[in-house]
Amino acid sequence: MHRSAAIPATALALILAGCGSKAEAPVEQIVVRQPGQPAASAPTAAAPAAGDLVAAGKAAFAVCAACHSVEPGGASGIGPNLHGVVGRAVGTLAGFTYSKAMSGSGITWSEAELQAFLANPSAKVPGTAMAAGQVADAQRRAAIIAYLASLKH
Repeated sequence: MHRSAAIPATALALILAGCGSKAEAPVEQIVVRQPGQPAASAPTAAAPAAGDLVAAGKAAFAVCAACHSVEPGGASGIGPNLHGVVGRAVGTLAGFTYSKAMSGSGITWSEAELQAFLANPSAKVPGTAMAAGQVADAQRRAAIIAYLASLKH
């Protein structure tokens, strides 16, 4: 491969690598108690408030922004503009050329459909061109979807 071709290929690989998600290492906690004392119950995480979830989703979407825009009427990138995506039928954004797999999927993007797609794009839509968009963490997926749902026309 010529050196001039290797640089753009490397840059594209780095951009696409950012679309996936990293699994965070588990946090180990050691609780010391006296014999005979009952174990303290683990604190339960409260469900984040809707505004917090949207804010978390906006932050998590930053890696998706390498391929997708969310500005109203904004240009699409490698992937389509996702402003107003919840409730939109796949393959209907004017000016974006979808893969045959996506345009033929018959999906209308609901929060449940986005949940399944982001969990494993190639399982949900075999043949999709979205190669690096899997979001393994369910909380991160929910936050991204809440953010996308907040972007309405």
